[in-house]
Amino acid sequence: MLQELLVAGAAAGSAGLVYVAAAARVVKQYERGVVLRLGRLVGQARGPGFTLVVPFVDKLRKVNMQIVTMPVPAQDGITRDNVTVRVDAVIYFKVIDAADAVIQVEDYRFAVSQMAQTSLRSIIGKSDLDDLLSNREKLNQGLELMIDSPAIGWGVQIDRVEIKDVSLPETMKRSMARQAEADRERRARIINADAELQASKKLAEAAGVMSEQPAALQLRLLQTVVAVAAEKNSTLVLPFPVELLRFLERAQATQGPVPQSPPAPVPQDPSAPGQAPAQAERMPDQPDTAGAEPPQAPGGEPTGPESPPVPRGSAGPEPPRTPRQSADPAPPQPL
Repeated sequence: MLQELLVAGAAAGSAGLVYVAAAARVVKQYERGVVLRLGRLVGQARGPGFTLVVPFVDKLRKVNMQIVTMPVPAQDGITRDNVTVRVDAVIYFKVIDAADAVIQVEDYRFAVSQMAQTSLRSIIGKSDLDDLLSNREKLNQGLELMIDSPAIGWGVQIDRVEIKDVSLPETMKRSMARQAEADRERRARIINADAELQASKKLAEAAGVMSEQPAALQLRLLQTVVAVAAEKNSTLVLPFPVELLRFLERAQATQGPVPQSPPAPVPQDPSAPGQAPAQAERMPDQPDTAGAEPPQAPGGEPTGPESPPVPRGSAGPEPPRTPRQSADPAPPQPL
């Protein structure tokens, strides 16, 4: 009888040990356990430590409560100002409700990843290129709100979203470089113009002071000569007073313009090679007889060129006059 009791006790102990071994579960500090009994949620999520479930009836699913870092694949999109860009980001999230993360969504990691990609493409289309490059904090906040809104129902909280890199085409990079260079050149010109304006004001004040003391201008001239002579060069500076130039200008203005006499006529010499008399000019319709032999008379004597016919009643052609002769007779000499 005693032996049978000992055997029964040993069997019961063994069964208890098997039951405990089958029902025992350990939940880590950064995890929470969700118990499903016959497919239904039982109570709240189990905390960290040792816990028991009904073997072959209950199923314990552990959910990690740590912050998860998930990279978002690079997305190609067109900005609002029609620029093609490629943007990638990183998202930080964690589970705040283990039961909702198990019951409400099949795979919360995959769901968050797809929502992040969709939201990133949407934020690219709503933003300008300048905002993507310089105003990322605002875009990060908008992207976080877009992902966090549906993730709250999944028991997931979006901790942070960061845009990592914005890739631009090479042509756009060159255009932006030219724009930045032009902007820097514009600012440099404005600074130079401002400096010239201030310098001109100071020079005007200095000119007003020097006009009261003429010796100040001479001192300034000597200072310039000393500054030029201090350098190792062969430059020779000769100061020339401006007052002397002004005196010469005033003297020339008081004299007035000098009258100019007309040129004297030059007498023409008929014997010069280029000043032949008009009677010697050959008519265009006369043949060129240069180099030809003169015609011969019947008696063998050469005859001259034919003269034009003289009309009746005329005294014949007038002989040419020399420069010393005149058509008017000379006046009689007084006795």
